[in-house]
Amino acid sequence: MRRFNLLKTGAVASLATAIGAAGCAGQDSGVRTPEGGYSVATTEPDHLTPGRTVTSMDPIHALFAPLVTVRDSGKLGYVQAKSVTSRDSRHWTIRLREGWTFHNGEPVTARSYADSWNHAAYGPNAWSTNGQLAGIEGYAALNPTKGKAKPARRTLSGLRVADRYTLKVTLRAPDSQFPYQLTDNQGAFFPLPKAAFSDPRAYDRRPAGNGPFRMTAAWKRNRGAALVAYRGYRGPKPAASGLTFKSYTDMSTAYTDALAGNTDVLAVPPDKFGQVRRDFPDRVHRYEAPSMELLSLPLYDKRFRDPRLRRALSLAINRKAVNKAMYGGMNTPATSLVPPVAVGAETGVCDDCRYDPRRARALLKRAGGWRGPLVLTYPGGLGLDEVYRALANQLRQNLGIDGARAQPTADWAEFSDKVYGKKLPGPFYGHWGALYPSMQNTLRGIFTKSGGCWTCSFYSHPDVDKLLARADSSTDSRHAAALYNASQRRILEDFPTIPLFYGSYVYATTERITGAAIGPFGLRLERIEIGT
Repeated sequence: MRRFNLLKTGAVASLATAIGAAGCAGQDSGVRTPEGGYSVATTEPDHLTPGRTVTSMDPIHALFAPLVTVRDSGKLGYVQAKSVTSRDSRHWTIRLREGWTFHNGEPVTARSYADSWNHAAYGPNAWSTNGQLAGIEGYAALNPTKGKAKPARRTLSGLRVADRYTLKVTLRAPDSQFPYQLTDNQGAFFPLPKAAFSDPRAYDRRPAGNGPFRMTAAWKRNRGAALVAYRGYRGPKPAASGLTFKSYTDMSTAYTDALAGNTDVLAVPPDKFGQVRRDFPDRVHRYEAPSMELLSLPLYDKRFRDPRLRRALSLAINRKAVNKAMYGGMNTPATSLVPPVAVGAETGVCDDCRYDPRRARALLKRAGGWRGPLVLTYPGGLGLDEVYRALANQLRQNLGIDGARAQPTADWAEFSDKVYGKKLPGPFYGHWGALYPSMQNTLRGIFTKSGGCWTCSFYSHPDVDKLLARADSSTDSRHAAALYNASQRRILEDFPTIPLFYGSYVYATTERITGAAIGPFGLRLERIEIGT
């Protein structure tokens, strides 16, 4: 299991903004905003090649266009794809729109996608998005699990270029959610030109994408890059002539820069949620993200094996009070295991997510009570201190657990090591940000052993596996949604983890910005408008 998966996300950008230590690009980065453009604060990217990055989605969304996207209505809409069809949910045909080009003029064809997908899926390349292609037939042959065995082949057997603009995809098993996996936040599914393979290092600093903006020069480390609208883009024309990404390692500094008018667009760090409406009156843009904030539990510890104890802890938490006091009301108290923005998701199904301290004390008593300390662990440096102190105070006051306290780790690396090493003595911070707006991604991510955030629950069950498999293979979207919802209700019978909040994307803008739109995966950079 890859360690980065614990931070995987559509919300990964929001979390990454809070991780920085010191320093920033600031006002004098040396990268100038194009005339008629705007500036965006961002963290220093790990990579700018879509299949290699886990934290640089804002730049990727500016430089690349997906096959399909999620419209404001929540429905799928075609972008580079003309159609994505299947009769059995296993054999898929992707037909591309003709006439699209990369920023270097090279045509975007079915081969552009096949070469990119095969390169990301080939295990020895060690691309971070490799697992996103695991559902395609032939993936296992490209990723042998025994020792240092070399793959027997370099391409996916389930991927075939039928003609210049048609791609045929065969999955290992039927998957009704495959079209959702082709949306904006799955980096492995973007196309790449030949330059990405002939000189990968240079391409990673200045990628030629197929999206609405193109780079005018290579990315300057710890400074950023300027982009201008790509005249050859075949999608909706960007509202602004260009933009500049300004690289920060401390988003508190970025926040100060935005207050001073030196940076136009800012993803607000969670620890600023409570004050951002005062600091940026009428210039705060919020969107409910496809993410879950959890109080995870170490089910490997026998003290947490009684579901009554787990339910008691949940009932003792006043989510509304924490949200109002610590998040400025920006998040939403959770009442389910999946975010409401996931297609077909049911909320209001978690009875033990309500605040009921009397029932909490009764359940704790029936579970045998609690003796000794109850340590809530969270990663230091993410602005979570006050939130976890509040949670510990509520557990102490409402359940009479005198030893309840919050304890940060030194940083994210220490926290991750303790989670994966099963070294935590009590409840701990859990977060999942879906990479596509399907219940499949959240439920499989958290509640199956192969999921990217299985450590958020340490829970799996054969009943759940069967329900998820039936949902995946359904060819009827309503039937699939019913089965995914049945899966979350079955999980809640065992109550393995404590849902806290549905997360939010929160952005602040300067007065120069006259229009902004946020989608399921963050800011829609091509729709930002600036004043004249």
